[in-house]
Amino acid sequence: MYWFINFVIRVYTRITCRIDAPNLHEFPAQGPLIAIANHTGQIDVPMLFAHLQPRPLTGWAKIESWDNLFLRWVFNTWRAIPIRRGEADMKALKLALKALEEGKIFGLAPEGTRNKTGRLIRAMPGTVIIALHSDAPIIPIAHWGGEIYLKNLKRFKRTDFHIRIGRPFKIKIRRIKFGRHLAGQRGFPRLAWPGDEAHLAAYVLVEADMLNIAFDHIRHINPCG
Repeated sequence: MYWFINFVIRVYTRITCRIDAPNLHEFPAQGPLIAIANHTGQIDVPMLFAHLQPRPLTGWAKIESWDNLFLRWVFNTWRAIPIRRGEADMKALKLALKALEEGKIFGLAPEGTRNKTGRLIRAMPGTVIIALHSDAPIIPIAHWGGEIYLKNLKRFKRTDFHIRIGRPFKIKIRRIKFGRHLAGQRGFPRLAWPGDEAHLAAYVLVEADMLNIAFDHIRHINPCG
């Protein structure tokens, strides 16, 4: 069933979208990875999930999604990890680390919610903590076009969906301890993505007073479509 769902999604997205992903083949073929991406609409998650196959992939999804029978079936088939947003969900964190130990891709949207504007907002804590505990590399994925997918679908119009893959990198930090009491405090690791109409600069910002690690500029992007 897992492979059947992914096959159906791949066919469906190729019918309803013109997919522009010139460097998707550069995605690492093995080893644990933390894949971070922006989240603009209903189509980007299934799009990325299906087109990154055959790599084993999992990720967090808000626990409220399991209230919907169809989404519960899809997410259980995908082996998604339910997470309680707005609190320290240690079970979800442990399951994410376990998936990485098994060599899977763990995907998440650091913004923590769907952002329909196409402009990246301040992200939630989580990515850096997982990276430090797992020692897995982070790989940035930028995509745009999905924010107008439903609008185009209602007009029976195909959507131009663009995907760019960044270079994997690792975070190494010394003498930093993490605990629940640090959540929301200055110095607690956060991930932020600034963006404009010409470029998407994805960077990890670890606020340990001075450390600012910048990675990959993904060229030729217009988030506003």
